[in-house]
Amino acid sequence: MPENEPWEYSLYIPNDVRAVTVCRRTLRLILTMHGLIGRVDVAELLATELVSNAVRHTKGPAALRVRWAPPGTLRIGAWDADPEPPEAPVTFDSATELEEGRGLALVRACSDLWGWQPLSRFGNRGKYVWCELEAA
Repeated sequence: MPENEPWEYSLYIPNDVRAVTVCRRTLRLILTMHGLIGRVDVAELLATELVSNAVRHTKGPAALRVRWAPPGTLRIGAWDADPEPPEAPVTFDSATELEEGRGLALVRACSDLWGWQPLSRFGNRGKYVWCELEAA
């Protein structure tokens, strides 16, 4: 059973497509160690889409953030150094023939809630794109 205490992890990554795999495997380990193995598959899909967007569409560093808030909210997010908002998700009807651009549509479809916010800290700008999975 998952812990009743909140926790949070952040993994800072370089702008390198190999970092997506590192994030996915790290997330699997974190969720397994916290007794959330039932959420691993969907969480990996969501994290992969968020981190892939951060790495592919920006030039600077990025980060994966994973947070658990009892009684049952898992938040997965990706930070990147680009302050521009993410492109609006396409609908699956229009995405069926696209080879790119389906990531946020998958995030929207597979999560209970998603969003983004601009960030500014210590003179650095960027954005944080996140999604949540609620307790089953």
